[in-house]
Amino acid sequence: MTDAIDNLRAALARAQAVRPKAGGFPYLAESLRLAGVSGCRMTVPSNAMLYLTAAGPVAVQGEPLITGMVGIPPFDREALIAALRADQAGRTTFPEFVQGCWAAGIVTYDVDLTARTCTYHGADGDSYVESYAAVEL
Repeated sequence: MTDAIDNLRAALARAQAVRPKAGGFPYLAESLRLAGVSGCRMTVPSNAMLYLTAAGPVAVQGEPLITGMVGIPPFDREALIAALRADQAGRTTFPEFVQGCWAAGIVTYDVDLTARTCTYHGADGDSYVESYAAVEL
């Protein structure tokens, strides 16, 4: 399992080195894809990311957004798109983006690095899919 973690760390560091401030997500995604990551899933309230890698799955636990029992905000497509556009323009940090997803009622999102899509899921089955551009590193 150490290989999976080391490989993921190297891919994240490589992405950080080449990623522009605005429009940087496709560079991160391509760095992960080239490192053998096929997809990842973010569980938004817990701020936990699961990476599916060729060397095995890896979980990364961030600072949880909530603790205890909390109502989930309703799915708000426009608020989600606003959070996405702010992040794409480089106006937010990743923690701010995750908080924006939560405020928009997103409970999980899935990134398919082969199809180059991100699918955002609300608690009641609502979803929003967005494609991202292919880039070369």
